[in-house]
Amino acid sequence: MKVYSDIIQFRGTHYDFGFAQGKALQGSTLMKNRLRTFSNKKTYRFTVDTDQFESVIQTFAPYINEEIAGLQDALELDRKTTIQQFGGYFTEYGKSGCSIYTDQTYMVRNYDNAPDTYEGRIVLYAPSDSGYASIGPSMQITGRTDGMNEKGLAMGYNFVNRKQSKDGFMCNMIGRLILEQCATIDDAIALLKEIPHRTSFTYVLSDPNEAGIIVEASPRNVVVRQGNICTNHFDLLTEENRYRMDDSLRRTKIMSDEKKNVLQPMDAYHLLNDLDKGIFATKYGAWSGTLHTALFETEKGLAGFTIGADKLPYMIDFYKWAAGDDIYVKRINGNINASIPFAHMKNII
Repeated sequence: MKVYSDIIQFRGTHYDFGFAQGKALQGSTLMKNRLRTFSNKKTYRFTVDTDQFESVIQTFAPYINEEIAGLQDALELDRKTTIQQFGGYFTEYGKSGCSIYTDQTYMVRNYDNAPDTYEGRIVLYAPSDSGYASIGPSMQITGRTDGMNEKGLAMGYNFVNRKQSKDGFMCNMIGRLILEQCATIDDAIALLKEIPHRTSFTYVLSDPNEAGIIVEASPRNVVVRQGNICTNHFDLLTEENRYRMDDSLRRTKIMSDEKKNVLQPMDAYHLLNDLDKGIFATKYGAWSGTLHTALFETEKGLAGFTIGADKLPYMIDFYKWAAGDDIYVKRINGNINASIPFAHMKNII
């Protein structure tokens, strides 16, 4: 199936960015599908404590709250619905895959999930009020699946477990806060230790001075370890792991065995993107098909994205963009072996 991601660029305040996104989302297929998803699926039944959200968002992300306010005003939504849709605090997360390989000065990441959850938006945003410029695919509009900021800090996360969840931010919003608020790996570790986590994820971090830092985060504990390969299980917080880890361990072994052959960023990229290597996932109906492969070269400031297997990435000089040079490509096209498209392409429910 032919699919695509739109490239979205914006420079300005968070409120103005939220308002501009809201205007673009008005009447869109993506917004219609999001509203239907929340109203129809049992997995999205939860109580929204708006007072609790307001307190936490003002503590950890007041400028993101401005973006949410802009979305609310543009879309003319009530506050409860706005928080459900864009707050990054309540939404459940499917049992996805994901694989990450990182080394000095780069990170490669396969984002695995169901196509109908994928928004098809690669966002470049330079805030004028507070925070670092960043690039990354969006999730829940305000969140990011992975990305890199103007300081060269790259971030990707992998799902581990959603059982025994607690009140806290979801992975996509945590990823956004890392990119926007943190200049170094140490900054990101400090944030991950302070912020409340809703479910269990690993957060892989790389910057121009360091790589191979993996943060295992659950609602109960946060620990840090070194390593350049990460899939969907904890090595330290093993009590938080799912019962079935076969595929996660399989992908880890493949990448570990191939490590001797990975000499440069494109070697790692091909390891994750080439179908015959065994890492690129195709189970799109089971929340574990690869939707994009991302390459972040933190020293050079290059960000590359691919939709589909056995393709070279489209590379963006993000440092140039952060310095003021817009890019002129509007869309990245690709193909996936799935029967349903991305959420922004047509009605999926």
